[in-house]
Amino acid sequence: MDLGYILAEEKIKQAIKDGELDNLPGKGKPLKIEDLSMIPPELRSGYIMMKSAGMLPEEMQLKKELLTLEDLIKQCTDQDEKEEYKRKLSEKKIRFNMLMEKRNMSSSRSFGSYRGKINRRIGL
Repeated sequence: MDLGYILAEEKIKQAIKDGELDNLPGKGKPLKIEDLSMIPPELRSGYIMMKSAGMLPEEMQLKKELLTLEDLIKQCTDQDEKEEYKRKLSEKKIRFNMLMEKRNMSSSRSFGSYRGKINRRIGL
């Protein structure tokens, strides 16, 4: 075994013995395990860090903006304003498609299984 591993284990055992770990938040509760199966393995740690920081990946931000624009178009009564929203929606769809191509998501098995659902949801 690695010396660092042995030292870490000893420190943990000592902390447990001294009661230093008794009042940790969530003690005795099950861990919240997220399903990351839809995210390619090489991107998972990045997604976890971004989520912890309260940030959305660019494709998720774009999807959110697409949905917002669709709602605005449905609710809008001014024709000029509606046309402007439609123009913005087209630009966002193009940006989303370019991003997916750039990230080579088309070859990802997990993305492929959800592509139809995503496209229907954002109206592609």
